[in-house]
Amino acid sequence: MNGARFVHDELERLGWEVEVADAQKVKGLGPLACKTDRIDAWVLAELSRRDLVPAVWLPGFEQRQERERARWRLFLVRKRSSLKHRIHAQLLAFGHTCPVSDLFGARGRKLLARLEFPEPWHSGVLAAVQMIDELDAEIAAIDKELKALGADHRYIPLLMSAPGIAWILGYTIAAEIGDITRFSSPKKLVGYTGLCPRVYQSGNTDRRGPLTHAGPKYLRWALMEAAVHACRHQVYAARYQANKKRLGKQRGAKVAQVDIARRLAEAIWHMLTRNTTFAPAGATRALAA
Repeated sequence: MNGARFVHDELERLGWEVEVADAQKVKGLGPLACKTDRIDAWVLAELSRRDLVPAVWLPGFEQRQERERARWRLFLVRKRSSLKHRIHAQLLAFGHTCPVSDLFGARGRKLLARLEFPEPWHSGVLAAVQMIDELDAEIAAIDKELKALGADHRYIPLLMSAPGIAWILGYTIAAEIGDITRFSSPKKLVGYTGLCPRVYQSGNTDRRGPLTHAGPKYLRWALMEAAVHACRHQVYAARYQANKKRLGKQRGAKVAQVDIARRLAEAIWHMLTRNTTFAPAGATRALAA
């Protein structure tokens, strides 16, 4: 879609009204025995003539900028974590213990400086530490930029009132959701997150499968990160523990966290739609009891 996105932006800049068709829905409207570019163009032209093109929603340029800032920060954080894991692996490989709680703090840096590694592992560890320092500086600069940009965002203060959501996750969720009026109900937003199980129905049979993983993966990541902390909040702790106990040790914790993430998505819809802070149904009565 990168090339198509560029063509879309250029055509809109020139004053065209551009829509991108949903390929799956178009295939359902016009199933064909053979498929060529000429036939695809004819089907789209016919649907357009009848005003039946099922178009997908595309974020605007400003919203894509917000998404790219949040996603770039996440990319750098993951690279930094990967380098730290690699250094820990080198310590284990050569039998070095880690007596400090933070290997990359002041005491940990002194420990790494005096440890003896054979080459090329020693040079690799020093280079990884240097790259971690550079990533720390880059991430700090992005954090400063996101704080400045998020200060005037209408959604972020509301999102930060929810359990488990600080300003970084709030900025990411706000950028990935975009305009909340696109979703007519909380279920629509939850479905967009991809945290709902697949449904297999045939006659009287109704089965639930794995998660759909539809929608932006960064939104799912942000909601799951928030759920890890929200499951310890007094509003959600009882529900989380009940689901975890019911589902067993093997999969209980993970499925219970997904359930809390869905609850957070529903709460976010109500918060952003009504322009109110976090106040889940029954929370007041639960706290009073």
